[in-house]
Amino acid sequence: MNQENFAEKIAELLAGTITELVVEKEDFFEFRAVWLEHPNRESIVGEAGLGGKIVYRQKNAE
Repeated sequence: MNQENFAEKIAELLAGTITELVVEKEDFFEFRAVWLEHPNRESIVGEAGLGGKIVYRQKNAE
């Protein structure tokens, strides 16, 4: 996935269109670059899983 795709997925996550965003180990740095620039990044939390997979969810959606 590229940075543009991640920007779209973050927008969908924050809008509630999707409930989680799964980022694979090999895509982490692409995601991180987009996430760091996002003004609402503190609303997104990640949960690390096995094999380097991280599941991101909206903080107040829990």
